[in-house]
Amino acid sequence: MFCSKNKGVVSERGNQLPSKNMASKATSLGSSLLVPCVQELAKDPLVAVPPRYIRYDQEHPIIASHDPVPEVPVIDLQRLLDQETMDSELGHLHLACKTWGFFQLVNHGVSSSLLDKLKTELQDFFNLPMEEKKRFWQFPGEVEGFGQAFVVSEEQKLDWGDLFFMVTQPAQLRKPHLFPKLPLPFRDTLESYSLEVKNLASAILEQMGKALNIKAEEMRDFTEGIRQSMRMNYYPQCPQPEQVIGLTPHSDATGLTILLQVNEVEGLQLRKDEKWVPVKPLPNAFVVNVGDILEIVTNGAYRSIEHRATVNSKKERLSIASFHSPRFDGIVCPAPSLVTEQTPALFKEVTVQEYFQGLFSRELRGKSYLDSLRIQNGQA
Repeated sequence: MFCSKNKGVVSERGNQLPSKNMASKATSLGSSLLVPCVQELAKDPLVAVPPRYIRYDQEHPIIASHDPVPEVPVIDLQRLLDQETMDSELGHLHLACKTWGFFQLVNHGVSSSLLDKLKTELQDFFNLPMEEKKRFWQFPGEVEGFGQAFVVSEEQKLDWGDLFFMVTQPAQLRKPHLFPKLPLPFRDTLESYSLEVKNLASAILEQMGKALNIKAEEMRDFTEGIRQSMRMNYYPQCPQPEQVIGLTPHSDATGLTILLQVNEVEGLQLRKDEKWVPVKPLPNAFVVNVGDILEIVTNGAYRSIEHRATVNSKKERLSIASFHSPRFDGIVCPAPSLVTEQTPALFKEVTVQEYFQGLFSRELRGKSYLDSLRIQNGQA
């Protein structure tokens, strides 16, 4: 699944600061053009949406009003870890990953007090005065900081939303002007949350490995070197929400995503049976989804699913997504224990560095990047 090649450690977003005093140099893997702050734009009374944000290319109908709304599966982590219930719950997890690619995780062990604290402080962080937020803005040619991602041309349509993105684990990959400079107590709260969620991701991946009969050492190659990055999302209210999209439909390119809904406003939708299905987060639950790397690792047994974020005209929506990927010095490929003559490898083998360089060289568009790595007619 993941082979160590000792290629050195570089962040998946790996752009170095323009400073001569950095302890180690990072390889640039991609960039995103600087764009206006949508939160600031939405503060002014808007009669019409600026043309660059109008997205007539998006499907706006979700499901017919008379259709029942399917519900994302719910997995109980405590039942997964209990000897008496683990087999049954592991079956539920396996089915959820095969048929949905998404599930809500309850009884996950992360304290509600920590989650409440994070939600409040993240809202405060996005509400900082613009002059203070500029200290955390993206540098030209980078993707970490405030801004947007996957913007590769000046003509490209933009999402109706802002992000704050940064690498969070391991700590030595953090940009010195971002995580270490966050205001207190937000920095300490985020530190605690980051470690809790990383451990949770490792536990979930271990259970997935059991469900698929992947050799334990193959899963350890992933979980022991796990890298984490976070994308904090702010989707302002919009006077014409039907004309914009908060986040372009896509599948997550990383391994496993753990999403926390920060306020009570819904907006996450996933594509299920060719329809857009709204996700209604349970209180203090995490929404967990399979990413493209995990689809490769499981040789297509678990599939990453397209999803998007919509906005509304009444209130902003906030969320925080934690992405988990293999360490940088290795290879992404199907788990060897899942590849046989009967089930040949469905994806090319690439280094982690090549994988992320390819990712950030293009626009975000559905599962197009993963599709480019598929083996066609037995040819890599």
